[in-house]
Amino acid sequence: MTTFVTVFLAVFLAEIGDKTQLTALMFAADGTRSPLLVFVAASAALVSATAIAVVIGGLAQRYVAVLPLKLFAGIGFLAIGAWTLWDHFHAGA
Repeated sequence: MTTFVTVFLAVFLAEIGDKTQLTALMFAADGTRSPLLVFVAASAALVSATAIAVVIGGLAQRYVAVLPLKLFAGIGFLAIGAWTLWDHFHAGA
C-alpha cells in the first residue's frame, strides 16, 4: 500500500497543471464535446502512456541494472529544470 500511495502522490502532483491536463480542460470547456467522453479519452491516453513507461522501465531495470537509474533520472530532472529556468530568464533577452 505504501508503494501505491507514493506512486499515486508523485504522479498526481507531477500532472497537476501540465500541458496534458490543460489540453483536457480545453476540450471539456469547448462545449461541443461531452465532458465524460473527454475524461474517458484523456484517462485512456494517460493509462496507455503510463503502461508504455512501466514496460520500458521494467525492461530497463532488468537489462540495465548495473547503471544507477535513479541517479540518471534525477540528473535528467535537474537538467530539464535548469533548461526551463534558463529559458525563462533569457527568453526576453
